Amino acid sequence: MNKQALRALAVLAGLASGSAMAQKAGDWVVGAGWLHLSPQDSSQPLTLTSPVQMAVPGSGARVSDSDTLGLNAMYFLDSHWAVEGVLGVPPKFKLYGTGTLESVGQIGEARQWSPTILGKYYFNDGEAKFRPYVGLGATYVWYSNVNLTPSLQGAMGKLPHAPAGATVTTAKLDGTFAPVANAGVAWQFDPHWGLSASVSYIPMKTTAKLTTTTVAGFPVATSQAKLTLNPIVPYVAVTYRF
Repeated sequence: MNKQALRALAVLAGLASGSAMAQKAGDWVVGAGWLHLSPQDSSQPLTLTSPVQMAVPGSGARVSDSDTLGLNAMYFLDSHWAVEGVLGVPPKFKLYGTGTLESVGQIGEARQWSPTILGKYYFNDGEAKFRPYVGLGATYVWYSNVNLTPSLQGAMGKLPHAPAGATVTTAKLDGTFAPVANAGVAWQFDPHWGLSASVSYIPMKTTAKLTTTTVAGFPVATSQAKLTLNPIVPYVAVTYRF
């Protein structure tokens, strides 16, 4: 085989390899990896809403960071535009008292559900192994397994207008829609396997609503605390394209 034929074969092999690496319309990419949620939180004071309205001076709360398994699936509309869905195994967050509630310590915990849909734009050509991207989308956040600690139960029983004797306090957190801003990079190792690393920002708020009753179930008081969460969410995933 002469040199010209060898060069032609090499060029064809290179083109075939590039085509195999290309991200194009109709491609699916799925991934799984480490998802970290870091709330940039603040709170308003705990406020009694009945039988009287009054704020508990100096009270507040902070939310812990949390780690979980993230899962994502993405569909390429063309070599640059893609639609992605992201869902994490619901992480558990812990809520701690601050200010006049700091001595209570942990006041509760809850699991957060936040399925997310993103529209993403990938830079560089579809054949490039390394591609930065940006995304914008939305999420709906809701909470389950909301539990209050015995220490907060005791503190609620000592608030003004609480009756003598034991009380029980339950809580729920409001669900909410929130926008999501996302940026990251993708690195394709071979035609199938790759790595993606991104950071998302979710401006969001929720309201914790507490209901205090007697042990027999008679209503005693209601209260609430408004929380600003605004989490920053890094996500590192191993991806597979097919």
